[in-house]
Amino acid sequence: MTDTQRDLRATPLYQVVESFYSALHAPGRGYITDACDAAVCPDGDRIAFTGTVFDDLAHAPRTQLCEIRLRDTRRCIRATPAQHSDRLPRWSPDGQLLAFLSDRAEAGRFRLYLRRHDGSVRAMPIVDGLIESIAWSSDGKQILLGFAGSGADLAGCQGGAKTPRKHESLPAWVPEVDTGDAEQLWRGAAILDLASEELRIIRPHGTNLWEVAWLGTDRLIAVTSDSHSEGSWYQAELAIVELRDQQVRKIYQPRDQIALPTASPAGDVVAFIEGVASDRMILYGGLMLIDTRSGATHGLDTDGVEVTQAIWHDTSQLVFTGHRGLQTVIGEVDVGTRISRSRWSSLELTFGAWNPSIALSPDGTAVVVGEGYATPPEIASIDGHGQYCRLISLAAPETSAPDFNPARIEPVEWRGRDDLILQGWIIRPAGPGPWPLVMDIHGGPVWMCRNRWQGRLRGAKVLADHGIASFYPNPRGSAGRGREFALRVRGDMGGEDTFDFLTGVDTLVDRGIADAGRLGVTGISYGGYMSAWLITQDRRFAAAAPISVVADWYSQHRTSQIPYFDSLFLDGAPAMPGGLFHARSPAFFADRVTTPTLQLTGALDQNTPPTQALEFHRSLLENKVRSILVTYPTAGHGIRGFPEVIDATTRYVAWFLEYLKKTL
Repeated sequence: MTDTQRDLRATPLYQVVESFYSALHAPGRGYITDACDAAVCPDGDRIAFTGTVFDDLAHAPRTQLCEIRLRDTRRCIRATPAQHSDRLPRWSPDGQLLAFLSDRAEAGRFRLYLRRHDGSVRAMPIVDGLIESIAWSSDGKQILLGFAGSGADLAGCQGGAKTPRKHESLPAWVPEVDTGDAEQLWRGAAILDLASEELRIIRPHGTNLWEVAWLGTDRLIAVTSDSHSEGSWYQAELAIVELRDQQVRKIYQPRDQIALPTASPAGDVVAFIEGVASDRMILYGGLMLIDTRSGATHGLDTDGVEVTQAIWHDTSQLVFTGHRGLQTVIGEVDVGTRISRSRWSSLELTFGAWNPSIALSPDGTAVVVGEGYATPPEIASIDGHGQYCRLISLAAPETSAPDFNPARIEPVEWRGRDDLILQGWIIRPAGPGPWPLVMDIHGGPVWMCRNRWQGRLRGAKVLADHGIASFYPNPRGSAGRGREFALRVRGDMGGEDTFDFLTGVDTLVDRGIADAGRLGVTGISYGGYMSAWLITQDRRFAAAAPISVVADWYSQHRTSQIPYFDSLFLDGAPAMPGGLFHARSPAFFADRVTTPTLQLTGALDQNTPPTQALEFHRSLLENKVRSILVTYPTAGHGIRGFPEVIDATTRYVAWFLEYLKKTL
């Protein structure tokens, strides 16, 4: 593969990688190979979810509305017409209606539909924006929709681009105009009245509604800010929105970030999560309660679990999920006695896309999309006694074969320079070590590496098949270890966390797992930043492949949609001479780099704009370092779409094979 080769599809390695993704997704064969958005019908017998189906690997997959009937041999029923996509199913309180989103009327544009008990489907009025959440009122008479306006910012986990804008019949030469504010950029809510089928738009002037939930039937509880910008989320507050006049009353100003407010059945108490976060929609934290009348707030003991979701089972009990270190946990807490217990925990299995999430049945059983490194996605239930039961597996035939991947994953612990205990995961190839090793750093920084299905781990199986191990570290600042652990990175990003990665690699070398002469480093977002930063600070790495990099914190602050993030995690301002914005920017230290570097970036990325990768690329070239920059024109934050994923994985694997396997 030459440096300038754009089309890799005819190369042998591309075909190997394509075969890997074909084994995962069985394109064109009708298999559902992944799932999300599980919802349990109030009758306890039906589970609806969004299933993923690949028609081919040259396009994005379709998402199908799926249903499991537990008393009917757990058969999976699909209800999506061919060539269309459905998602986000939500049952009415009586179980007679299913609300969901679909692009049946116009490909790629989703609107609300209702499916009746007899199977008939009816389109509801169109919301002018991107619907992000659906919630039924307790009496089943209304549906609450949270939506983002056309052109509004998307979070990094949503792709870090912008929501689609309305089609405009304008000449191609007409300029873009940015005033920093426009009505359509705000997030709001819409309430559908089922009797009249009319929509009421809730968009209080000067208030952005990041998240909305019912508070009774005449009020909303919401996460709000006074700006629509993605960066303003970091200072968002909890507020009550009166539906009668759209007045907003702020009831809680957090010290950190908040998410997922949910009101008790009586509507007098709201549970929410507060914690240190680096990305909207990815929050691990403490479980909080607030009395909506008095404003009294207190935290709940969750048995050492950093919570990612909580659901009211009844007026006195919350079921929650989250992480305790590397363990995924489901627990419950009595809000009256404040006594909690863990009902299930596991190192081998986890669930949820960006962080653990569950659906809850009427009897308190949790329904999850379970997975592990050697366990393909599956719909499973976990009852009140902690009994895990697989309902259906979503494994494609090839991935069910016992010899599909002979590599194994295992947890690892080591100590930082200050003796802090750190954790992570190592994937060992078949055969004896030490192996060449690629350290893959997670995003965030307040996120974590989990024991996830190998299909989520970019190229890890292909690397293992070629005898290269993968290391997934959780340095200080990672989620799952509590607020104080997360705070160790805030204000010092690129500081002591730098050495957490290096001591982790040292430990693996000392244990005979990693070959000290054949080390690589990669990562996405914060991981892209750290993989670029590490090669400016240490020359042990034979190759690097930063993805969605930050190279210059000053220009990042001025061009990213989340400027408050870097001010928070670097504890400073870009205008401070000699401050961390300058002292922690990889581009400023490119003259120290000797490591060959491949960068992958998305042209539509608003979180870490592609100009960041360009700065680092040109800085390396100026200093005579081999550097390749690959920019995907239709990709946002991270390279996630197909067939771009196949191309990116091919380049990533080829890079490490070239530099880590050449001495074998």
